[in-house]
Amino acid sequence: MTTDDTAVLRVAGRPVGRYLTRPEVPARLSPRPCLHPVTTLAGTTVTEFAPADHLHHLGVGVAVPDVEGHNFWGGRTYVRDRGPTELDNHGTQRHTSFQLRDPDGFVEELRWIAGGVELLRERRTVAATELTDIAWALDFTFSLTNITAGPLGFGSPATNGRPGAAYGGFFWRAPKEAAAPRAFTEEREGEEAVHGEPADWIALAGDGWTLVLAGATADTRRDPWFVRTTEYPGVGSSLAHRDRVPLPAGDTLVRRIVTVVADGPLGRDEATALVRKAVTQ
Repeated sequence: MTTDDTAVLRVAGRPVGRYLTRPEVPARLSPRPCLHPVTTLAGTTVTEFAPADHLHHLGVGVAVPDVEGHNFWGGRTYVRDRGPTELDNHGTQRHTSFQLRDPDGFVEELRWIAGGVELLRERRTVAATELTDIAWALDFTFSLTNITAGPLGFGSPATNGRPGAAYGGFFWRAPKEAAAPRAFTEEREGEEAVHGEPADWIALAGDGWTLVLAGATADTRRDPWFVRTTEYPGVGSSLAHRDRVPLPAGDTLVRRIVTVVADGPLGRDEATALVRKAVTQ
């Protein structure tokens, strides 16, 4: 699955995540570093890699369907007035180096390249922390710097004419099970109620596991959540929900998501308490 070294995340000595720096996937899937498998402390896998329903869903990582017209999400590109279209516009996130690599996390440098041109340089910081005997936290920060001479625009199918499809940014593909997972926030319940809405945290609960994602910066908390449960299980933070997001030359965009990975079902009070502990420690 990978042709390069990997980073293995450990919590209290137990492996909970494998980071693939160069997963072997076709160019049309927008190759990019990702975490897979990610597991609970009890060993339940809570990610999926290149599933049959969406081959371009690669575990946990950063994927953007429109960076100045280049596809860093994978698969077809949504074109206004045409719909999903096969285009030769796929970009690649290339692992450059680990600046730091420890059992509980790493700092990585990446280059975002499309059409032979480097558009963005990224610094990615990932850390794993024990919370309780049934839960740990994945702290994931990405900083994207525009290294071109002009502005870059981030978009999504939603900004290109497909309402409700504002995917792009941090994305977690969960495993597909016999029953769809439960999606809820502190105040809302169900896919239709939580999708496209900002919230301090959002939970996805499957068979024997719960993920609770929280924006850990003001900018991240303003991004609405992209949620799917019935078609496939996935959740992410939307960079471009209604409007394109500009990034001037030399500027840096930063987002930080902290995810609680827990064994078993969590209620709202438990989710709130664990997220607060994860974000503040």
